Amino acid sequence: MNPADPVLTRREGAVLTVTLNRPERLNALDAATLYALADAWHEAADPAVRAVVVTGAGRGFCAGADLRAPRDTSRPGSTGLRHTYHPHVLAMAALDKPVIAAVNGPAAGAGLSLAAAADLRIAAEGAKFVPAFTAIGLVPDAGGAYFLPRLLGYARAYEWLATGRPLTAAEALTWGLVSEVVPAGELLSHATKLAHQMADAPGIALGLTKRLLNHGLNVGLAELLDEEARLQALAVAAPGRDQARARMVNRMSTTREER
Repeated sequence: MNPADPVLTRREGAVLTVTLNRPERLNALDAATLYALADAWHEAADPAVRAVVVTGAGRGFCAGADLRAPRDTSRPGSTGLRHTYHPHVLAMAALDKPVIAAVNGPAAGAGLSLAAAADLRIAAEGAKFVPAFTAIGLVPDAGGAYFLPRLLGYARAYEWLATGRPLTAAEALTWGLVSEVVPAGELLSHATKLAHQMADAPGIALGLTKRLLNHGLNVGLAELLDEEARLQALAVAAPGRDQARARMVNRMSTTREER
């Protein structure tokens, strides 16, 4: 691995850490970064990887599109998005494992959408969340309009996207955009520890739970219950599930005896 690469990956057991690595540009997204990020999602899809942490190098998580990078004028806006950001959002959503965004600094524009596409977000105390789209006359991209209303509710998401005001880590915690705020020096170790805990879960339940929750956002109750039954059958048959159930039964029996 070249430390100058725009995206770095590191495997520790079943946890893959993906680091955006353009600290001098607050990890803004240019063509080379997006190309390298596609390789990272391919690596994350390996069944041996059971949890993924996404973070940024230096003092920023991701400043969104690199507005100083040369523009590709060969494609109209809609086609450009379909070839740049959309494959990454879809790749993250397709991962059958938890994705944790360790937001170490500013997450703006498409960088905010990237964080929102993760399953969980943990923020450093100095992190900021900036929906910078309307300030440059654009609608939210990279899936922001899909994820943010689901995380925050329509009215709060619209007000925030329309005004574009920066949100502190503490405010993001109050709003429910992030699940935890930790000191900057502890962020990556904390996120990685959580990823290892999730990776150690027995069977395939975490991936199936992600699939079930996302399915439930878009269907009615009856359809959700059908999918629940189908996925539960897969979970029951998964390797390691019987041993996990036996451990739980033994733990319950021990607890009763202690009483």
